[in-house]
Amino acid sequence: MIRKYTFGTPIPTDAVVLSLPAETDPVPFFTLSQSGKQMTLTRKLSPEDCLFGLGESVRGINKRGFLYRSWNSDVFNHTESTESLYSSHNFLVFFGPESCFGIYLDDPGRITWDLGYTQTDTAVITSENGDLDLYVLEEDSLTELARAFRRLTGRSYLPPRWAFGYIQSRWGYASEQEVRTVAGEHRKHGIPLDGVCLDIDYMDNFKNFTWRKDAFPDLNRFSADMKKEHIRLIPIIDAGIKEEPGYAPYDSGKAGGFFCKKEDGTDFTAAVWPGVCCFPDFMREDARRWFGSLYTPLLEAGVEGFWNDMNEPALFYTEERVQEAFRRAEELCGGNVDYEAMWGLKNAFNGIENNPEDYRSFFHSADGQPVRHDKVHNLYGASMTRATAEAFRRFDPDKRFLLFSRSSFIGAHRNGGIWQGDNFSWWSHLKMALQMLPNLNLCGFLFSGCDLGGFGCNVTEDLLARFLQLGVFMPLMRNHSALHTREQEIYRFSSLDIMRDTVRVRYALLPFLYSEFMKAALTNGMYFRPLAFDYPEDRRAVHTEDQIMLGEGCMIAPVLEQNAVGRHVYLPEDMLMIRFRSPEDYDLIPLDRGDHWIDLSLREFPLFVKKDHPVLLCPGGESTELLDDHIFTAVCRTDREVTYDLYRDDGSDPDPVLSQHLTKAVLPADAACSSAVPGVAISSLVL
Repeated sequence: MIRKYTFGTPIPTDAVVLSLPAETDPVPFFTLSQSGKQMTLTRKLSPEDCLFGLGESVRGINKRGFLYRSWNSDVFNHTESTESLYSSHNFLVFFGPESCFGIYLDDPGRITWDLGYTQTDTAVITSENGDLDLYVLEEDSLTELARAFRRLTGRSYLPPRWAFGYIQSRWGYASEQEVRTVAGEHRKHGIPLDGVCLDIDYMDNFKNFTWRKDAFPDLNRFSADMKKEHIRLIPIIDAGIKEEPGYAPYDSGKAGGFFCKKEDGTDFTAAVWPGVCCFPDFMREDARRWFGSLYTPLLEAGVEGFWNDMNEPALFYTEERVQEAFRRAEELCGGNVDYEAMWGLKNAFNGIENNPEDYRSFFHSADGQPVRHDKVHNLYGASMTRATAEAFRRFDPDKRFLLFSRSSFIGAHRNGGIWQGDNFSWWSHLKMALQMLPNLNLCGFLFSGCDLGGFGCNVTEDLLARFLQLGVFMPLMRNHSALHTREQEIYRFSSLDIMRDTVRVRYALLPFLYSEFMKAALTNGMYFRPLAFDYPEDRRAVHTEDQIMLGEGCMIAPVLEQNAVGRHVYLPEDMLMIRFRSPEDYDLIPLDRGDHWIDLSLREFPLFVKKDHPVLLCPGGESTELLDDHIFTAVCRTDREVTYDLYRDDGSDPDPVLSQHLTKAVLPADAACSSAVPGVAISSLVL
């Protein structure tokens, strides 16, 4: 059951696809209060209540006990005390002995989620706008709640199959030759590779939709050459358009009036990478169409994937904020700068970036009416994603393109994936990456991943190895790092063979993982989910925070600690552990329900599989296009004949029908009898 409640005058967000009438009865489960424009929902929590959701946010899988804010923020150095990250996903599920329901606040402004922070037994959710549609979802299980939310908000984005391959990225690839060298080193060392991301270095003075002719003289030829090697180029596009007469995107945007305005009607400007920029008004359909058309030259050059960045939007500074900081400095110049004045001066300069006053100083046009940006702030990145995806569909409606974004909102999950933002090479961020995945899936963002190895800071070999082992199972498997940090391409490390074999396992599993992803997406399911979804009656499973379910029948439990030689794992039922070292070298160990210590050297990582759920491994290859998805080794803990529905399409169809692309793989009953591992079936299959 889904019920809708309307408060004030909601601003359309395009997040919801299901049209429902507004209820007039009181909102169930909560006490409602209003103060001015603010609207607050309050609910008492039982000791056993768990709270799942909020998509991209810090801390654990269970969100209880902290205070979160929906306010898309460029927070490079985020820790577990950070209240807002790059995206806002306002779906929260309440699960406990007496509750199984979810709420979605379709509100693109600031929301505070006090989930047992001020009072441990009370959830207090406050919308500053007070203009919103509130949806209350009730189902008998967590799994059905997730499906109901997807029915409400639409099917998840489907990337092309090649996007499940390994992608190498770094801020700093500054020339065609450098990218060719990176690709060549991967091929030379036998490291599979499907894509190389181009960060802002490829642009002419960091201007969108340009490229440096001295460093990338012929983008068409370069793209074609890479495709011959089965490698795609994936350039970055930022939100800001440089204010520069003679620069075609600025000229056409200015002529069309497509930029956000200040209150006096002039264009709002702020600095980002290229300097002072204007910002497209993505709330306008004509502005989205104009911005999307700017991708055409890159698409015509053969580019099939993009990552959109800086679209919270990030603001380095505005002229007003800089002048305020200088005024503060002048006031103190020559005087006694005491402790309090020193902090005021420091804050004046630190506060020029992403300043709240700047977000309140410009406007969008919604149905011809001005809307102040802070009222719709969280919608900006999602609207940029929408503009991009709509352009792709116009350019080639018969093809899937890769698109992932840093900033997002519910609804953007229909148009693209996301990565988890600019993380660090910290063990805590490895754990945070794992814990974000199921909550992102719950909010519809199935195609997601983190910057493997960490974007900021200097990675260590063991941390990169463990990041990659988690990345094997992420739909988006991208190694990405920042300029001036340690170069972290796999081939630069002494443990190259360990990391290469990890990526090779990804390619051996790729048809299976792609199948699990597509079946989840096409049935409104979840690729990743908390253990509570499968084992709601198992208190240990419900409160497990470092293991998550994958696909129909698997569980992952990666190593998350420095220098670890293994880890404890809790199995809610009997499972088969596949302990991988390479696609050819792995152990098959049946384990019974309960607690286990698992030995895991740096080159080893586990996959746990439920009984009667086969896992299929193909021979692998150096790219997705060269994989043979007809020959498999199937393994399964079983004592009977079992089947597996393998999803196989052309990897590009934008609107596939599930039933038309399923191939039934059968493991005969005698496969278990002939196995060297009692109770485990091993069979070679040709499909």
